[in-house]
Amino acid sequence: MSDQILEAPKSRTPLYTAIAVVLVLLLAVGAYFLFIRDDADGDTIRIGVVDDSDPYWDTFVEAAADEGLDVEIVNYDEYTLPNPALDEGAIDINQFQHIVFLGEYVASSGSDIVPIGSTAIYPLGLYSTQYDSVEDIPDGAEIVVPDDPSNRARALLILQSAGLIELQDGGSIFSDLSDVDEDASRVTVTEAAADLTASSLGDIAAAVINNDFLEPSGLTPEDAIAEDDPADPNAIPYVNIFAVRGEDKDNADYLKLVEIYQDTQSVLDGVQEAAGGTAEFVKIPQADLEQSLRETVEETEANS
Repeated sequence: MSDQILEAPKSRTPLYTAIAVVLVLLLAVGAYFLFIRDDADGDTIRIGVVDDSDPYWDTFVEAAADEGLDVEIVNYDEYTLPNPALDEGAIDINQFQHIVFLGEYVASSGSDIVPIGSTAIYPLGLYSTQYDSVEDIPDGAEIVVPDDPSNRARALLILQSAGLIELQDGGSIFSDLSDVDEDASRVTVTEAAADLTASSLGDIAAAVINNDFLEPSGLTPEDAIAEDDPADPNAIPYVNIFAVRGEDKDNADYLKLVEIYQDTQSVLDGVQEAAGGTAEFVKIPQADLEQSLRETVEETEANS
């Protein structure tokens, strides 16, 4: 008998187990990155808004689904959040602001966000308890406007559009009382805090009043004797918009969503109900919206 000691065959089980574990890990890692890629480049379009409690957003999502577009509404609690979220890619589109607001953000941040479609303008109105029309207001009468810069400039543009005043150089989103051409104007203009303009109606001919202060004063939007004219180029900066990153401004799906919003009556009815009847729907060419943004950014930078 040989003195050689025969060793039992070594088990290959640990080797097979190790290989299996590695394969499982590779598959898991691959699946993870595939999921991340699909999630980032998937079909769901994320739209940032500031108040998703308005029922018309559900109607909009359903209308988009009927056109084969999967939409997710992403809500933000503050107006300062949806633009940075869009810049960072957390959302694909936002719809909560007008061009003046976007222009201020672009001017301060260097963002390339651009408007791709218009929704509505929510008119700022001129009200009077003494006169039924602008034509009835006598020459030299006093009109009060809000004293905060954004609403003051907008109010002055409304008075100019109504033929009550003339603004030097046609006015801008930064106009103030010093820009009123008194010799060419029919009325005199003074200013007061926005929450006090309504209470001054008993002592003056008319006042520009923010929508937020109408109901407490017993007024409705229908009582306005003048308001933003959507056909006036000066009103375009106050039109609410869909906005996207510059690289996405020609995205066919995003542009289709604008059409769905603009052309779906059930959506428009919901928006109007949420706005208390104050919405003026507008369809402004994309090129005109972009031009308005460029001008707004230039004016903002010049006045900063």
